[in-house]
Amino acid sequence: MLGNHYGWGVLYEAVEGNPYLADFYKDMERWAFNLQIYFLNSRFAQVQKIRSLTYSTVIQDRTIYEDAHIFARNLYDSKILTERDFECYLLLFDSIINSVPPPDLMIYLKADIPKLVQQIKKRGRDFESDISIDYLKSLNEYYEKFVSTYDHGKLLVIDVNEIDFANNPNDFQAIVSVLDGELFY
Repeated sequence: MLGNHYGWGVLYEAVEGNPYLADFYKDMERWAFNLQIYFLNSRFAQVQKIRSLTYSTVIQDRTIYEDAHIFARNLYDSKILTERDFECYLLLFDSIINSVPPPDLMIYLKADIPKLVQQIKKRGRDFESDISIDYLKSLNEYYEKFVSTYDHGKLLVIDVNEIDFANNPNDFQAIVSVLDGELFY
C-alpha cells in the first residue's frame, strides 16, 4: 500500500516458491538452518537489486536484520537451531552485512499476539495454521529487543493493534501522515 501511495518499488519476502517454508513448519529442527540460509540469501539478493537501481525508492516488507537478530536467534535460543549451524549462519550473516548499507528508514509495525494471530489467519497459508502461541510470543520478544537496540538509522514504530490500515482508509492515511513527517521534514 505504501509502495502504491508513494510510487515506490516493492520487494516482498520470498514466501511463494520458497522450497523450505512448508517443511520448516512441519519439522523445525530439520529445516531451520536451510530456511534461514534461504531467507538470508533472498534478502541479500534484494539488497543487491535495490543497490543496482538508480534514483529509485524501494520498500521491503522484511529486513535482512530480522533474519539474524530475530528469527535465527529465536531458533537458536529455542534449541531448534544447533550451535554449529547458528555459528555458521552468523559467519555468513556477518560477511554479508558488512556490504549492506542500512535502510534510510526502518518501519516497525508493532502488534500484540491477538493481532498477529488474526493477521496469520487472514493470510490463510496452510503451513502457518499450526504456529504456536509460544513461538509467536518468543518472536515478539525478539522484535521488541531488536527495536529497542536498533542503531543503524531512523526507526519509526507504528502500533497497529487498534487499527486496520488495509481496510480502513482513515487508518492508512494516519500512517501516511506520520510517515510524511519522517520522510519530508
